Amino acid sequence: MMVLSQNWDLESIFSGGSASVELQQQLDKVRTEIGSLHTRVNALEPTLDVKAFIELVEHMQQVMMELGQCSAFVGCLTAQNVKDEKARLLQGDLGQLSAYLASVLTAVDHLLVNIPEGNWQGFLAHEALQELNFSLAERRTVAQTKMSPERESLATDLAVDGYHAWSRLYNTVVGAMSIEVELDGELKQLSVGQATNLLANPNAELRRSVFEKLEEAWAQEEEVCASALNHLAGFRLNLYKNRGWDDVLSEPLQINRMERATLDAMWQAVEGGKPYVVQYLKRKGDLLGLDQIAWYDLYAPLGDASKEIPFAEAATFVVDQLGKFSPEIAQFTQSAFDKSWVEAENRGGKRPGAFCTSLPISKESRVFMTYSGTIQSLGTLAHELGHAYHGYVLKDAPYFLRRYAMNVAETASTFGELLVVDGAMQQAATPEEKLGILEDKIGRSVAFFMDIHSRFLFETRFYAARKRGLVSVGELNELMTTAQQDAFLGSLKVYHPHFWASKLHFYITGTPFYNFPYTFGYLFSAGVYARAKAEGPSFARNYRNLLQDTARMSVEDLAHKHLGADLTKPEFWESAVQLATDDVQEFLRLTEDNIEQRR
Repeated sequence: MMVLSQNWDLESIFSGGSASVELQQQLDKVRTEIGSLHTRVNALEPTLDVKAFIELVEHMQQVMMELGQCSAFVGCLTAQNVKDEKARLLQGDLGQLSAYLASVLTAVDHLLVNIPEGNWQGFLAHEALQELNFSLAERRTVAQTKMSPERESLATDLAVDGYHAWSRLYNTVVGAMSIEVELDGELKQLSVGQATNLLANPNAELRRSVFEKLEEAWAQEEEVCASALNHLAGFRLNLYKNRGWDDVLSEPLQINRMERATLDAMWQAVEGGKPYVVQYLKRKGDLLGLDQIAWYDLYAPLGDASKEIPFAEAATFVVDQLGKFSPEIAQFTQSAFDKSWVEAENRGGKRPGAFCTSLPISKESRVFMTYSGTIQSLGTLAHELGHAYHGYVLKDAPYFLRRYAMNVAETASTFGELLVVDGAMQQAATPEEKLGILEDKIGRSVAFFMDIHSRFLFETRFYAARKRGLVSVGELNELMTTAQQDAFLGSLKVYHPHFWASKLHFYITGTPFYNFPYTFGYLFSAGVYARAKAEGPSFARNYRNLLQDTARMSVEDLAHKHLGADLTKPEFWESAVQLATDDVQEFLRLTEDNIEQRR
């Protein structure tokens, strides 16, 4: 088998890593360009002509792409080595540049709001701007709900060393953490990401021990994490109050271009599917010889799916399975491996989790993960490469039309993951291997129906409590545990009270309520996947067209146009949930003999 690099190539973006001279030159250029954009918008009046408006829009997109290129690169540097001090400093510089640009864009928004309606409609009707109608109209509508430009600019400036600083502090805390674990009779110091990967280990005692060590480690940092979370939420709530936004979900729903009715319909359908997932959890506990499953058993492997899959084998398998649906996707994915776009090495010092980042200038992506050789890790690899394909489909579109929302961002990733995992099931050599893969697939339903829902419930309740004042560590632990109990319908023996501290998503400033879009994406892509299975390879073109439209309309319009579905009603969501419950029913059928033998 060919040797495949597990390290990404960042040198082709900017050479020299965090000491890159090229990067510094680009940052200087971006700073100058932002200043130039600032000068341009300050010179414009609301009665500007269409030529000046088109030039403004093009200038905005160019500056945003250039800053995005730098941000993506530095994000890769901080992920691959959490102890890279220069990269952390660069992150601070980028935070200042982002604030500067945000302040300039606030001035742009003020201009948009004050353009006479007749002139505005004339701009939108112009041939050069018709493609951007949705993006421009959306920007103007959102701008109308905000404070005065002066107050918005002040808030943006203060956020650099306030709001965003708390997020950076959290990253510093995580980077400094080390978990001592005994592996093969030897004590090892592991990063949080490496230790978390062990929760999918077949050894029950190791899982329990690692979980307890993780809980202890987060308990040692709980006061710092609680301060960060409280102040992040406090900043957000004060900003919302001054904007006149009463509902904490207003911004995340707007960011995700979806209606509250859609969110409610989705959770309603999920609640209907949960009893089936509880049956699965009970059966899994029985198969593991447990009286009741605990948090650290959720992703314990069953059957032969626990066998290690080498990275090169995983890469080949992903390409092959994607190729059965679309040769174009397979060709793209192979190219991503060939060009070393993937950072997968299992080593210390890396950030936990996985992501895909887009480089808008070079029109490339980079994928980050810590590959562990499990079927779950194989799914993660396919997932992140799905994101990369989404970026590839949109790479030549105007920048505004590449800025799809997080909920539909999960469409391509989860779709790719489903293709690969179902392919693994079909190729399973034994019933035990098939069972193991099916179990891992259902594990994703556990994540999106139960775990993600618990995060949503926690954040909703946390913000309600935060409006009354600071929330203590004890209250945070209680809120988290109660949310998990509610989301899992009380089916677990042990919960994860410090999950609020351990989960990076709670500390990301760019996207509030970084949870429900995952469930949306999972179920939405399941609906798309069902359509793909029904129509076969002919659906590949329709699938590409759907991805191309992800930043051009609301999610409700997207579903109506490409799937003929109404997302504000439970029916679409129930059909997607049904796919997951069918998997559970198959799992229960396949394991019935195992249970009978134990009796």
